[in-house]
Amino acid sequence: MSLYFSASRLSPFSIKGSSVRKIQYGVAAAMLGTSVALAIASMPVSAKEVVKIAFVGPLTGGVSSIGLGGRNSADLAVKLRNADPQTKYTYELVTQDDECKPNVGVQVATKISADRGIVAGVTHFCSAVAMGTVGVYNRFGLPVVVWGAVLPDITYGNNFKEIHRVNGTMINQSEVAAKFMTGLGYKKWAIIHDTTDYGKGHNKYFSEFLKRDGGTVVGTFGVTADQQDFTSELTKIRELKPDVVYFGGLTPLGVRIRTQMEKLGIKAQFEGTSGIKSDAYIEGTGKQLSEGSLAFIEGAPWEKLPGGLFFTGKYQQQKYGEPPEAYGVFAFAATNLIIDAIEKVGPDRKKVRDVLNGTRDADTVIGKVTFDDHRQNVVPLVTKYVVEDGKWVIWEDSSYGKGKKKLAGL
Repeated sequence: MSLYFSASRLSPFSIKGSSVRKIQYGVAAAMLGTSVALAIASMPVSAKEVVKIAFVGPLTGGVSSIGLGGRNSADLAVKLRNADPQTKYTYELVTQDDECKPNVGVQVATKISADRGIVAGVTHFCSAVAMGTVGVYNRFGLPVVVWGAVLPDITYGNNFKEIHRVNGTMINQSEVAAKFMTGLGYKKWAIIHDTTDYGKGHNKYFSEFLKRDGGTVVGTFGVTADQQDFTSELTKIRELKPDVVYFGGLTPLGVRIRTQMEKLGIKAQFEGTSGIKSDAYIEGTGKQLSEGSLAFIEGAPWEKLPGGLFFTGKYQQQKYGEPPEAYGVFAFAATNLIIDAIEKVGPDRKKVRDVLNGTRDADTVIGKVTFDDHRQNVVPLVTKYVVEDGKWVIWEDSSYGKGKKKLAGL
């Protein structure tokens, strides 16, 4: 029972002078104390420190669907952490568009690196952009986790402690793709690749593994990333009569090439890289023409992992205007790795970098993540996808994988 109520039960007329005054003072003090306590209770809890993380990807241009899916996925990671009362900080995502252009990427990288309020970055889908920016992040000491670019030299071509990558490389993709396709019985390939580092890298590694596995390259054609007409290249390819047309490039070019193959009557199997594994590829070519197209993505089939189900469920709840696409889960995982590091050591670039460098068997939506001595995630497998009935389907789950349908030329 409070002092206020205890005192109020006494009659002042039954107590002599000084005692009355003591009780009056006690009542006043009790009332004051109660008022202060109520005032303190009604004050807002002191706000958490705001920590900024950058996201960089192609938000406009031909591969914007991938970039927007990555941005949304990073945003989802931030929102989920901010909703957790146990989180030490409030996280803010600073989003930048690199347009999949190296010169723009360098400008954006410099901008976020120079902002000392940004502690780390989730950066880049396009390999040429990532290659152009690694030196910037190293110079400014900004730790980043690459979420989509696959050129090996991004991590293996330097010893920058600030550069990490959560997805695998085109070496992983190319080795599996060559072995898988020769295993199906294909013999002859025509290769079309864009002339960026990305396309040239895929051509290099895929050709090497293909030769090792007994395949033959009957022709190789480099094309520019903005090329519209492929009549010259495809006419020559038609004359070479390959079993497979392999494309090393991104979705916009892949759509044009696949469409023009059909117009020229080329019935070879169409095989792409992770660069075409997007809903935009199917939308651009159409359900019928995209049917049977192949692509390869490094990492386990996240759709079957418990974390993958969690991710897709939470993503759908947010009602984003775009799908996460193939690399959204990698952006989600990269953002969470960064937040985990900040929660552990605070918003200090160097300390966060060091924690990321020591990542071993971290549980993520894409499975366990371990960075090797070049801060490259050790990816144990590559997932094969085929377009079936207007959707990308894991090969083993598809009618093709089960022998109910056949790819072109088999």
